[in-house]
Formats: sequence, C-alpha cells, structure tokens
Amino acid sequence: MKFRDYQLDIIGKGSVILKKYGLLYLSMEVRTGKTLTSLGVCDVIGAERVLFLTKKKAISSIEHDYKMLNPSFELQVINYESSHKINLGFSPDVVIADESHSLGAFPKPSSRAKRLRADLKTWKSKLILMSGTPTPESFSQMYHQVYGCQGNPFSQYKNFYAWANDYVKKKQIHYGFKVATDYSNANKNRVIDAMKPYTISFTQQEAGFKSVIDEEILQVDMEDRTYDLCNRLQRDKVLQGSDEVVLADTGVKLMQKLHQISSGTVIFESKKSVVLDYSKAKFIKKRFKYEKIGIFYKFTAELKALKEVYGDDITTDLDEFNSSRKSIALQIVSGREGISLRKAKYLVYYNIDFSATSYWQSRDRMTTKDRLYNKIYWVFSKNGIESKIYKAVNNKKDYTLRHFKKDYGTV
Repeated sequence: MKFRDYQLDIIGKGSVILKKYGLLYLSMEVRTGKTLTSLGVCDVIGAERVLFLTKKKAISSIEHDYKMLNPSFELQVINYESSHKINLGFSPDVVIADESHSLGAFPKPSSRAKRLRADLKTWKSKLILMSGTPTPESFSQMYHQVYGCQGNPFSQYKNFYAWANDYVKKKQIHYGFKVATDYSNANKNRVIDAMKPYTISFTQQEAGFKSVIDEEILQVDMEDRTYDLCNRLQRDKVLQGSDEVVLADTGVKLMQKLHQISSGTVIFESKKSVVLDYSKAKFIKKRFKYEKIGIFYKFTAELKALKEVYGDDITTDLDEFNSSRKSIALQIVSGREGISLRKAKYLVYYNIDFSATSYWQSRDRMTTKDRLYNKIYWVFSKNGIESKIYKAVNNKKDYTLRHFKKDYGTV
C-alpha cells in the first residue's frame, strides 16, 4: 500500500508531537484515513507493541489495514468493552484510542476513561487519540479524553471540578426542589488553545473530497392500530395489556415510547420488546428490493422486523456484507463510527436517533475520496415523531424533552 501525500505529512508531524509529549490527537474527518495514519505514526517512532481500542464492528477493518501496511510492530486490536481481556504480558508502547470522544463523559469520568487511565499509568504508554468530532456536544468533553496521559495540558488539575473552575462557565439548573450544576459551557477558545500543540486537524475538503450527500424523506402509512396506540398513550400515559404494560408517566418516558411505537415496536416495563407493526420493514424491502443497501435501525426489535421480512437477504456482519450481495442492518450508535459502507448503493434509515452526533456521523458511512454522490433515505411514519427529531438533529441539536414539549404541548 501507499500513503497519500497528506497522510505522509501528518505522520511526520504527528511522530514529532507524540515523541515530545507522549500524546497526539488526530482530529481527522471520516474517510480521510485516520487508522492508517495512526499506524504510520507508530511505525515511524519505532514502536514495538501497539494496542488499538475501537468498536467491535471496526476490528476486522483495522486488522485488514494493519496487514496491508505490514509495519514492524506487533498489534492487538480490541473493543473498549473487552479491554480487560488484553493478552497477559502485552505491554504496549503506544495505545490508540479510536473515536475518542466516547471517553469524554463529564463531570465524572466513565468507566472506560478510568480504565484507560489506569492502564496508561501501568504501561507508561504513549497515547494517540482519534476522532472526527472531538467534542460533539460540549468542549467540556475534552478533559476526560486526555486526563489519563501524564503529559496532557490539564495535568495540573487534580480532577474535572478543579479544571472546571478555570475553564467552565457554570450554571445552576433547578429540577423541582433539586438544584444541579451544568458544566457543559467550557470556554471553546481556551480548550482549543490548550490542545493546539497536541492536535493535528484535517478535513475532507483538505483531502480533496468532493462528494455530495443527498437526503430524501420517505413517508410510510403505518397500521391504524399503531396510530391508535400513540394517541391512547398521549391521552392516558399508559397502555395495559393482558401480560405487559407500557408506562409513560413522565415526559421523558412518553417521548421514548412514542419514538418506539411510531416506527412499529415497543419496549415494555418488563424490558421485553415486541414488533407491533411491520409496515416500515415491508416498505424498505419492497422499495429497495434489488439494491444492496445499508440499513440503520434504532431499537433491537426493529432488527427483528427486518430479519423476519428480509430472511436470508440481510446480514449484520460487515465482512459478509462486503463479500456478498446481501444488504446490512446496523444499529445507529454502534454503526455510526469506524466502519465503511462504501459498497452500499444507498443508506436507508429505519428510524432516527435523538443524537445530533449520530445523525452527522452515520450519514457519512458511504463517503470515499472517489465517490462523488451519496444517496440517503429516511423512512418516517406519516405524522410520526421522526420528522420532528430530524428537524432538530439536522440543525446540529439533540432532540430533547424541551423540543418534545414544544412539539406536543404539555406532557
């Protein structure tokens, strides 16, 4: 394989940063080659052992890139959730944390971030962070991404709260009789300036991408029963069956249950789920009958509906998708990062996520440098909640209870 010119440039600059600070942040947009670039940096600095933390669905793609590159170091690729299963005695010189914004929970660190910090302290490893969207919701997400590395720019602060005293404009929020502190308003310019020596940013435009994403909304008539259930739930805040119950006694629960039922599934209070309406799955199969497509779904029961309608013509395995004529179904959050669906003719969304991050990241899965046109279809139930969610996330806003109350009145 051969690196692109811009990758060689980033590898050269990145290796200098990593050697100097022990920390490198590759803020490279999707499809610009973050994985190969990070492996190239490790090769240049003479690493002997590299640990690559990623999502489960991305493992095979990263291992393929490693074999193509054939570097001098040993590589172990593992998903974040299984990092405790790292081979005994494998002490990496460099840890690469893919989609590292997933480490950015605040004000308290996630278990994922705490585990990485402990491992870095034990191994004395250098750290490469990678994300096309380093701080998708708040610049406060940066602190716990880097706090595990001893050479990070915020190392003088003992914890997030001490850091927030200098970097965050805090705000008090009242929840009934309770008061909480909102730590999300970190000073953008100060965070960017602090991270600048450690960061290399690169866009699709700089890489020469000229692709266009064309989105189209398709409306589906759901069964009368589905609309009746939505109306009853809004009115009564509960649906009682012979064995199961759907409870929507708070605004958040009502928003979630309408989201589920609107697309034809529901999760009961018992945590069991069921398909109520196959209209969307049947519509997708009929509309894209002869096409190889990537389908994003939100809820597990939606995958069940797709499998029952598609039969053996659909897979959830990326390797099988790439080597067969089958279409693929992926859950939005797990499939929005780290994988390529370049072999899909279209992306088709069975449902939509409340998260703006999910919207912007998942829609880019087909993009390549040479692909000039990407077509995306959103399958919404007629008069359902999905179109309202779409309006919010398309404007880079998460769909929250505040939006829901505005759309549906008092809940």
